[in-house]
Amino acid sequence: MLALIARRLGVMALTMLCLTIVVFWLVNLEPNLKRLAISQLDPRTPAEQLEGWLVKNGYRQNFFVRYGQWIGVVQKQPNINPATGKAVPRFPYCSEPTERAYSGIVQGDFGCSTEFNTKVSNRLFPALGATGILMFWVMVTMVPLALLIGTLAGMREGTRTDRSLSVAAIITTATPEYVSGVIFTVIFASWLGWLNGSAATATSQGITFYNFTLPVMTMAVYGTGYIARMTRASMVEVMTQQYIRTARLKGLSFSTIVIKHALRNALIVPFTVIMLYFPWLLTGVAIVEVMFRYQGFGFVLVEGAGSNDIDLLLGCSLVSVAVVLTTQLISDVGYAYLNPRIRVQ
Repeated sequence: MLALIARRLGVMALTMLCLTIVVFWLVNLEPNLKRLAISQLDPRTPAEQLEGWLVKNGYRQNFFVRYGQWIGVVQKQPNINPATGKAVPRFPYCSEPTERAYSGIVQGDFGCSTEFNTKVSNRLFPALGATGILMFWVMVTMVPLALLIGTLAGMREGTRTDRSLSVAAIITTATPEYVSGVIFTVIFASWLGWLNGSAATATSQGITFYNFTLPVMTMAVYGTGYIARMTRASMVEVMTQQYIRTARLKGLSFSTIVIKHALRNALIVPFTVIMLYFPWLLTGVAIVEVMFRYQGFGFVLVEGAGSNDIDLLLGCSLVSVAVVLTTQLISDVGYAYLNPRIRVQ
């Protein structure tokens, strides 16, 4: 098992390196750099001054030098004001080293956010924490409900209960978040009048029914159907196995057969699906957070993309890659633990 984890960690490091290089190149394409210079100067600034700003702030350095500086393995050069001879930061609202120094991701410096006028870490990590709370309650709501529905449907294959639960699961899976979010808003705002015509616009204003409960319901409904269908299919397959028939011939009760013999083996596939839902939650949550004005990771990512906030987009991409690779590692280890037929060489 330790050898498996070590190999996976090596693959994770290589994958993260390759993906961050690709993202760094895409974010720093010429149109993005020009938009950044214009946002820091003036839309009517001549092209020569825009180019001078990019050169002065190090955006015209070699690509791999800039990537190494962002990572923190290459020293950053301070920006010198030719008039005073003193080092000046790229952005006035973000303190930067005034002399040659290592200052990058390794040192905990994610750069400056031009959209929020602060350090990226000051905006990214609180937003990530807010999304983490949201994701926690989505999983707490979604996973037990999905497993219960899938298990009940799989235990009663072909019955009216199975057909009813399967139809409900298919309907929820076929309904994307932006549709179910609108439906919930109409139901609770127009029909029931629970929202009183107001919506919280930030988590700092307190958790409300609109900016927290509705996002949890919207994401949980979509994921519940898919996980329930996977659980139902896995349970149906397990219930036809020979050891289940043997347990029935021994005279064991139906509930004992399901709980002690069928359920653990039936949970192998749903466990993998549940772990793969974490990357989906991190990316799909952007639609829900923007819809309900929940200022989490997805909201910050959309705001940064809309304003061409280069450092913020790089920080968001790094976090996304880390979450995806970590959940895949946990999924591989958990799958090997749950499935006794797997032998780690």
